[in-house]
Amino acid sequence: MFKVFVLDSCGAPLMPAHPARARRLLREGRAVVHKRVPFTIRLKHRRGGTVQPVRLKLDPGSRVTGVAILREKGDEAAVLHLAEMHHKPGISKALLKRRNHRRRRRCANLRYRPPRFDNRARPEGWLPPSLSARVRNVEAWIERYRRLVPVKYLSVETARFDARKLRDPEISGRSTRGESCSATRCVSTCSKSGDARAPTAGHGTWR
Repeated sequence: MFKVFVLDSCGAPLMPAHPARARRLLREGRAVVHKRVPFTIRLKHRRGGTVQPVRLKLDPGSRVTGVAILREKGDEAAVLHLAEMHHKPGISKALLKRRNHRRRRRCANLRYRPPRFDNRARPEGWLPPSLSARVRNVEAWIERYRRLVPVKYLSVETARFDARKLRDPEISGRSTRGESCSATRCVSTCSKSGDARAPTAGHGTWR
């Protein structure tokens, strides 16, 4: 069972509480509902308190990003919260539709609209709009969670695989150089070839 986020009377995050304890605090009038999604309560007469280090883990995906909040103590970890971030779909299609509308206006019997696609320089560190929207969505939710729970550590799962290892597990040496790819391309290769074997050259890491 997941915990309920708790804030003190000044809005500072405290350790999440059990749902039964949160219900009792609300029933006795010692707390009020601060936010419904994710559900958070705010204590009326408590300021500050002892908190433990909390780790926020992210599992990025093209459509959904997994979120886990853990309380770690030595080698043990207790799950406090699990959630999924659903990213905005259809950004590439919307940009293509906008481009077609602009192209149509240039070709219609309207005032001349010169094309401007070739005189716009992309700034350094430019990302495609679909990827940039995902990054901003994740950053926004990280800031929201940091205001609700005392996050001290942040971990992001990364994984890279060698697609050629899926077709030939014995391959090695120079023949595999430059063939590493992301997990998304790796899964796509598996689904097209019908190979259900686990990727022997892949590994996931938390950073």
